[in-house]
Amino acid sequence: MELTRVMLFAFISATSATILQNGQVRPNNYPDTTVATILPSDPSWVTYMPNASELSYKGRWDHQYISWWSAPGLKFGFQAQDVAISFGNYTSEGVLLAYRIDGQDWMLTNVTANSTHLFVTPETAGYNLTHPSNATQTFEMRVTNWAYGVQIECVHASGPGARLVHVPNYARTMELIGDSLSAGQYATLEGISSYSWGLMYGLGNVEFSITAYPGICLHESRCYGNLHGQTYQWLKIPDTSGRALDIYGDGPDIPAWDFAAHPAADITVINMGTNDNNTANNITSAEFHDSYIQLIREIHARWPVSQIVVISLWSGFSQVGNTWAQGSGFVDTIQDVVRSFNNGSLNERGGEGFVHYFNTTGILEHNDIGPLYHPTDVGHVKLASHLMQYIKLTFGWILEQSGPEVQHETLYWNDQSSY
Repeated sequence: MELTRVMLFAFISATSATILQNGQVRPNNYPDTTVATILPSDPSWVTYMPNASELSYKGRWDHQYISWWSAPGLKFGFQAQDVAISFGNYTSEGVLLAYRIDGQDWMLTNVTANSTHLFVTPETAGYNLTHPSNATQTFEMRVTNWAYGVQIECVHASGPGARLVHVPNYARTMELIGDSLSAGQYATLEGISSYSWGLMYGLGNVEFSITAYPGICLHESRCYGNLHGQTYQWLKIPDTSGRALDIYGDGPDIPAWDFAAHPAADITVINMGTNDNNTANNITSAEFHDSYIQLIREIHARWPVSQIVVISLWSGFSQVGNTWAQGSGFVDTIQDVVRSFNNGSLNERGGEGFVHYFNTTGILEHNDIGPLYHPTDVGHVKLASHLMQYIKLTFGWILEQSGPEVQHETLYWNDQSSY
């Protein structure tokens, strides 16, 4: 027994980067999908430019087809033997993508600038498992990170009669506005492990955008390297990342998001204030209050029928005597904001007002927060699950996700019968 323990310790020490999950090593050497450059003139491939009507972009993308914010994606149908994507110069180095065919489990691969990657072949999981067999298959790709992004240069399809097909958008739409807690920072697969993703993808048949970025404040202020707060940045296409600054600078060249060109959100969820509440950023309760009012008015002006859900801050946990207690931040301030739109009501269970208060008290426990003060994967799942039920009960939304995987690499179990 002691020898086994020593050997195990030696193994872990020698491979400090190795993550043991369920007694097994978690792989991170994802398949290399890189192939040689495919020229648009190559007769063996049908090439679609990034503005092709067959392509549907999810989340926020700019006119150069560069992705921004957390978990943006690309989706299209295909009738082809092979599908490849060429990425442009503004693609981040080694950015991790999740992709899949139809309802298969997510697969992961790293891509980089000025490269072409083969995502679909007849050997790809789920290929041609459609009913009927000649039905259009669906390809979906998501950027897992919140700071990195991709630029779509073109999409290629090959095989007899190869073509791409436009996939209609879902009728339901959502938006989630937040900071690192919502962007998925420190979660296993970041954006696609976040509660934001779990909520909106988990509801099923929802078009959504996660406009969240780590360190950002609600108030228009410099916070943790972010040059602007969400009252300013939410109105723009790019986030506050360094790559956005490199491409657009900090001035009039930052492109505005064209709200009129995109479907309005039926439900908008806001989780802001954790960074504003940190004394390092020197934002007063009055400034935070006024900025929250401003953001809600901006949302309502662009999406007059959107129902807005305001999430209370859980603000971490601390030991109190021989137990733990949840912190709080801007509790009265956030509640005052909600009441100001609802004739004094918090509107927690639905009502005549369009602003609703979601109380997080009691959902998370101290061990649902990781060492770096952000939710664990389990914490994210708990938050998403409670929010899903809240939206179902408050707005009558049916849970339409019928079985395909939502979160990836979060299948934790104990398969050791004796230990």
